Amino acid sequence: MIDYQPLYDALIEAKADAWAKILPQQLERGFDQAKHGDLAQWQALVDSVPELPVAYRALDADAVQIGCSDDLIDDSMDTIEHCQGELIRPGRLKSALHSQLKALHPWRKGPYNLFGINIDTEWRSDWKWNRLKDHIAPLEYRLVLDVGCGNGYHCWRMLGAGAKTVVGIDPMLLNVMQFQLVRKLYGEAPVYVLPMGIEDMPIGLKAFDTVFSMGVLYHRRSPIDHLMELRDCLKPGGELVLETLVIDGGLGQVLLPEDRYARMRNVWFLPSCDTLISWLKRCGFKNIRLVDVTVTSIEEQRTTEWMTFNSLKDFLDAENPQLTCEGLPAPKRAVVIANVV
Repeated sequence: MIDYQPLYDALIEAKADAWAKILPQQLERGFDQAKHGDLAQWQALVDSVPELPVAYRALDADAVQIGCSDDLIDDSMDTIEHCQGELIRPGRLKSALHSQLKALHPWRKGPYNLFGINIDTEWRSDWKWNRLKDHIAPLEYRLVLDVGCGNGYHCWRMLGAGAKTVVGIDPMLLNVMQFQLVRKLYGEAPVYVLPMGIEDMPIGLKAFDTVFSMGVLYHRRSPIDHLMELRDCLKPGGELVLETLVIDGGLGQVLLPEDRYARMRNVWFLPSCDTLISWLKRCGFKNIRLVDVTVTSIEEQRTTEWMTFNSLKDFLDAENPQLTCEGLPAPKRAVVIANVV
């Protein structure tokens, strides 16, 4: 079980008392096993993973690494007590851990290397991080929020970049439980992934030094409301790092799919870069910089052993990969950085 008291303390220190006060009740509701049929099974799985000695951690490499393969394969070591009291020889731990990780399929954000087990996730999320890391303000000593963080891969990279405390929020419980398993292997750390969306946060919080919203804006029915929610989370002078789908075109151009986009139902507004910047200006952001525009490739998002469902290749036009299967422009993503006054 994660101890959230250090998070409450960090929020109080950041003058986010309003959230610290209600967060325990929000977590209780978010982890209510009656609301999700698989949650009890996922929680039992995380609980069954033993706490292992970790000699090496790396959060500044493409794959978030915790432990090494040799930590789990030396049968000459003493037995390790499983959390349920069973004694397990180290030689069996790696195969057991592999099975436990696989039970939380699909793994979409990564990659991870956990005690020599390479989790080749659907997304090469390290590519996105490498595209933006040199453009953002240094994260040292910052309180950071990652909205729609998935299983927390980028949260770990933010911690590795020196952040004081990282808070990720994501409403999908499978993502949260994947994070909890990774965090249990890592050990205590000032990084948290909470089962909620940005709409659950108090209005006018103004507590975070940096807020990331990556791959979220196009899922919102009202992109302007989302930008205002992000602005409300930032303290004066804070920085927004926004990554979203865009289209080619000039000011005022926006794509609103009639039905699906790349087979996704929950895609709403895809603006041109100029339109996106105008939205940010209208919402009160300053110092707006477009730092990257990249077409998403089938090497960056793909089916793997750890995510065996259809992926980007299956969502594109088989004869023209510059179009989705619906005949719309193929995914292109922009990174924009902005500040609040």
